[in-house]
Amino acid sequence: MSRAVLTIEHAGPLTTVQDAGRPGYARFGVTTAGPMDRLAHATANVAIGNPEGASAIETALGGITVVVSEGSIAIAVAGGAPVVTIDGTRVEAWSVQILSRNDRLAIRPGRWGSWTYLAIAGTLPAKRWLGSTATHAQSGFGGRNMAAADTLVIDDARSRPVAPRNLPLPVGARPRQDVRVVLGPQDRFFSSAVQQSFLSGVYTVTDAYDRMGMRLGGPKLAISGSLDMLSEAIVRGSVQVPGHGDPIVLLADHQTTGGYPKIATVIAADQDGLAQLRPRDHLTFRAVSPEQAVAAARIRHRQTRAYLQAVSDKGSRQ
Repeated sequence: MSRAVLTIEHAGPLTTVQDAGRPGYARFGVTTAGPMDRLAHATANVAIGNPEGASAIETALGGITVVVSEGSIAIAVAGGAPVVTIDGTRVEAWSVQILSRNDRLAIRPGRWGSWTYLAIAGTLPAKRWLGSTATHAQSGFGGRNMAAADTLVIDDARSRPVAPRNLPLPVGARPRQDVRVVLGPQDRFFSSAVQQSFLSGVYTVTDAYDRMGMRLGGPKLAISGSLDMLSEAIVRGSVQVPGHGDPIVLLADHQTTGGYPKIATVIAADQDGLAQLRPRDHLTFRAVSPEQAVAAARIRHRQTRAYLQAVSDKGSRQ
């Protein structure tokens, strides 16, 4: 192991450090945070021999540019289909690369996808808060919001025996436009006609999209009767409907409680693909039963375990 120093030349909005998340604190009003695309985050880490939930840099459509000021280091990029270049030469979007002194890595938006992960073979310097480096973007609690001129000193940098290679695109990596949901828990606030409109309508991702949630444009969802529900716990994937009638899908940095009715919940297996949609992309919702949602989660888990084993640094050298 050796030392490497990286300098951030450019960091677009919502470029943060994320580990696997901060579970167990919702009862105290602290959201889990963590990666928007959990599979892509894990992929970038295991591909260079990091623990699956290690800290990595998450960047959105603003992209990031990093220059190696000292040493050499292995890195991996995964998530979406960005344009990735090293000193102006394009490399594969999902890949492992070795960066040497003065190399400039740039990640910019490409054909599809909203979130990309840059994992570094070593310990990414970031603040731990409640046992996690996951960054809550709005408050800044946790790891760090990345900015131009930031310096990252990696004291345990690794560049060998990691080998440059391309990573296969996993099943479900692309943006998901057919989104499965379980209706409820407050579907009683919506007439059968409104529920049918929700399931048959075509929605568009608006520009009101960040780590907290995604506001959709499309058929308005009228709330029936007066709102008499108490604030209650919210989970990732909840589709809440405020008074304006536009559904909002809550994502990684969602609030922990809320009093708006939730017409449905996006199943866990579809949440990574949903997050990779961009503003002005279209999507539709399809209702499934809780049993089908559980079955889909189990299939997704099996596929994920097999894929991560295949692309891991250890697996690639077997």
